[in-house]
Amino acid sequence: MKYEHLFFDLDHTLWDFEANSRKTLTDIYEEMALQSRGVHDFDQFHKSYLVHNDKLWARYRNGYIKVDELRWKRMWLTLLDFKIGDDKLARKMGERFLELLPSRNLLFPYTIEILGYLQAKGYHLHLITNGFEHTQHSKLKNSGIDKYFSQVITSEGSNSLKPHKEIFDYAMQRARALPANSIMLGDNIEVDIQGAINAGIDQVFVNHINDSTPVKATYTVYHLKELEHIF
Repeated sequence: MKYEHLFFDLDHTLWDFEANSRKTLTDIYEEMALQSRGVHDFDQFHKSYLVHNDKLWARYRNGYIKVDELRWKRMWLTLLDFKIGDDKLARKMGERFLELLPSRNLLFPYTIEILGYLQAKGYHLHLITNGFEHTQHSKLKNSGIDKYFSQVITSEGSNSLKPHKEIFDYAMQRARALPANSIMLGDNIEVDIQGAINAGIDQVFVNHINDSTPVKATYTVYHLKELEHIF
């Protein structure tokens, strides 16, 4: 086998972040009676949250903000779109989001089957994720896929973030792997694919949403079952 170590991304690659996040925000919307506070349209609330979350994550990855700011400000900015300037509510929502989200267990189709298939073929499976240590481990456990991974490398645990080369170097060290016998599998061109390219590691672009990109990955799949054609 050319590859011995397979490094997966978690959110948006195996664990369906969009579906799990929407379910969590729905519960918060109802639990905190946001409609009575002036948030009359949940779909618009959800769209606003996604926009602010993506922008703040980009700022976090580039070192402009700290994690605590990310956690509450995505809620605060979303509430501001509805002319609600309540930072206490935003902080409460941020805390509740982090309590509920890791308990969700929606995975992309064929996730468990492909992990079992790859493990049975003798590959060493690992994770490299831009997430928080407790949150990501909880997601893995609650969705029943923690048993498949030898090493779980988080941005919090490694003190680095994809696409920076340091987190990939740290992952190689932890897994006792080499770039030449490793491959990165992820959904994000900038974070997973370009990050792996910069670290000298082959890549599989898991393109669930059929996105177009000028960056050419070593392999591209549109469904996890297609990984059987590569490995």
